[in-house]
Formats: sequence, structure tokens, C-alpha cells
Amino acid sequence: MRELAERGFEDGQLTGKAPTRGRRAVTVNLAESPLGWLAARGLLSARQVEAGERLRTDYERAQMAPSLTMRWDAAPTGRHARAAALDPSSAQIAAKRRFDAAIAGVGPGLSDILWRVVCACEGVPAAERALGWPARAGRVVLDLALDRLADHYALG
Repeated sequence: MRELAERGFEDGQLTGKAPTRGRRAVTVNLAESPLGWLAARGLLSARQVEAGERLRTDYERAQMAPSLTMRWDAAPTGRHARAAALDPSSAQIAAKRRFDAAIAGVGPGLSDILWRVVCACEGVPAAERALGWPARAGRVVLDLALDRLADHYALG
């Protein structure tokens, strides 16, 4: 999905606001994840992206993000409907266990930036500010965290 918007660009950083007259502007895809953004610019390896996507998949399957609406999923019908598949609550519990194991495998010093960028979809600069880190430190730590996550998943 593409959700394009014009953003101001000053001193090599996106301002997050619409550009003012006479200022430079860039078009950004608001629907793109920070992980996808970094990968599209060649800043992450395919192994790191796959590890990050696995973590985000488990995070979303575990439904750990706050929900704002009621679930309107249809109940399974028939005797044999989804007999071989896990029921939704078991699948959610299994995803939560995989997510917790992956975060534990990454370690406490690296999991903060990993969760913020991969799961909460915060940009690296926003995650750096929230964690009180200096500029550009987040990318280095994110690389280490994604490498450790890929090791946890035994990705080659």
C-alpha cells in the first residue's frame, strides 16, 4: 500500500511537517515500515530484514499491540473447519512465546531499539530520542540487534 505525503527536508533530516515556501521537500510513503525504508536504501541485509519481519509477524499474531476496535472475525463453521490448524487463542499463545524467546535471545541492551523500530514502527531517529541516545547510534545498535535476532532464528 502506498500513502504518499510531502514532507519538509532541512539539514539532511525530514521535518515531519509539510514543506514551507522556498524549502526543499521530499515525497515519503507513510505506509512503509522503518525496516522496509532501511532495506530499500541498502542499509540492511536480506538476512536482517527476514529476521525483523519474523519478529513483527509474531508480534502481530500475538496481538500484543493495543486494539482500538472490536474483532468481527467469523467463527469457524462445520465440524471439520480448521481441525488441523491451531485455534486462535493457541496460535496467539504460541506467537507470544516465540516473540518472548526472540526478544530474550537478542538481549536486554538490544531489544529496546529492536522493539521500537520493528514492532512499534518508530523511525530510528524517533527511537533514538525516546531512548535518550545520541544521533546515529540507533542504526548501529539496530544492526547488531537484527544480526543477533537472525542468529536466534538460525538464518543463513
